[in-house]
Amino acid sequence: MRNHKRTALLGAICAAALLTSASARAEEIVVSNYGVSANGMPFAVAMEKGFFKEEGANVTGILSSAGGGTTLRNMLAGNAPYAEVNPNAVIAAVQQGADIKFISDNVLTVAEFVWAVKPDSPIKSVKDLKGKKMGYTNPRSTSQALATLVLQSGGLKTEDVELVKTGGFGEGVAALDIGLVDVAPVPEPLWAKYKDKYRAIAKASDMLPPIANVLGAASGAAAATKGEFIKGVIRARRRAVAYMQEHPDEAGDIVAKVYNLDPAVARAAVKSLVDSKTNGVEYWGPGQFHMDGLKRAIEVQKMVGAISGDVDAHTLVDTQFLPDDLKALK
Repeated sequence: MRNHKRTALLGAICAAALLTSASARAEEIVVSNYGVSANGMPFAVAMEKGFFKEEGANVTGILSSAGGGTTLRNMLAGNAPYAEVNPNAVIAAVQQGADIKFISDNVLTVAEFVWAVKPDSPIKSVKDLKGKKMGYTNPRSTSQALATLVLQSGGLKTEDVELVKTGGFGEGVAALDIGLVDVAPVPEPLWAKYKDKYRAIAKASDMLPPIANVLGAASGAAAATKGEFIKGVIRARRRAVAYMQEHPDEAGDIVAKVYNLDPAVARAAVKSLVDSKTNGVEYWGPGQFHMDGLKRAIEVQKMVGAISGDVDAHTLVDTQFLPDDLKALK
């Protein structure tokens, strides 16, 4: 009897250890600029609403990172099965031999961007930027590439302005405030916070076509071993996007907590982006690939030297983890 009790006790201890181990193995995912930029907001909603667990993906944490290269390093170093990242970082890594694929097309436009000036500025449109100082975050960044496109939309070239590196979007707002630049890119949710203080002279949703902004990515190793988890993440994010469309105020309140924003600011940012349509294309997509947007993103990044050489967008895409109704390429 004593041996039976000891065996039962050992069995219980082993079971508890296995449960603890399984809990410890519950996965984290990596999202570029999570808690700062608008792209990652659906993940905050999915976490708060319990969508990940309901879809079979035990996401225990969302790691943030300041940019695509850092996101990929965090994904690979921590064996994270899923990362949301800008396309140029993945393409550059693939060109260097990394086994990584795009597995979902998450943010389909750059509608979160406006270019703002002080209210009393004589600059009324892009055409008035000639000879002025235009802020951007860092060399080879999305903001540098978009600055080029915005200038082109007004009939100008990059040589017609002085491009000034500010190091970040918040730093760009500060530079605008003290006169180091004449115009700065201000993305959501910063724009919702500062729109009463500055004046927009250009909006990406009005001036630029749909451009792939961030995409879901996975390594070959994760694709081979953690496919069901990845599918669950994509389904949960899709549900979060639908929830944000149906309940923008409630979603804004969730975002406010995670992003440390005033609820009114978060609500305004969510509603602005939910309502946004660029040539009929929404900002947050459910995951289905829009190949024209991805191809534009590649060309845009080539313009600033972030990507070089020939790139076949179709070879970068793996649709196996998408729900069946989203597998077809648009």
